[in-house]
Amino acid sequence: MFRKATHTDAEKIATLVNKAYRPDLNERGWTHEAELVSGTRINAKQVAELIDSNGTILIANDGNSIIGCVHIEPAELSCYIGMLATSPSLQNNGLGKQLLAAAEDFATMHYGATSYKISVLSSRPELLAFYERRGYQLTGTISPYPVDADVGQPRNLNLQVLDLQKKCNSSPINS
Repeated sequence: MFRKATHTDAEKIATLVNKAYRPDLNERGWTHEAELVSGTRINAKQVAELIDSNGTILIANDGNSIIGCVHIEPAELSCYIGMLATSPSLQNNGLGKQLLAAAEDFATMHYGATSYKISVLSSRPELLAFYERRGYQLTGTISPYPVDADVGQPRNLNLQVLDLQKKCNSSPINS
């Protein structure tokens, strides 16, 4: 169901991620950050750089359309899981859960990860709850929004990033 992304997927991945994270008003799914951050989340060049890195982007396809993606980046015995995105029209149908589980499995099998790390914007309680139901716990590490990372500009300058971690043997709480 999932495959590794290639350079030919970069533009479609960037389009998907931007629609999921910063959608227009009529395209919004259950979760997004359009009211919190302005600008694009990622561009095709940045996606290509992630593909060239030592990490992996997994994608879900529906025919020729990319409907979901997730990035896995190894870091010692952990893997950072980010850029989890599903098409807004398909959100709340389980695809995000499946992508997250596939990313965790991939991290363990291919990178030997013993834990997974995720970052969430502080003003996204619904997303924080989603990850906590899947066994992730806040680490206590809080960082300012990365304004210099070319991933958009916060609408509130007090926006922060919360780090979460899950040990590989942690099991999710009911959905």
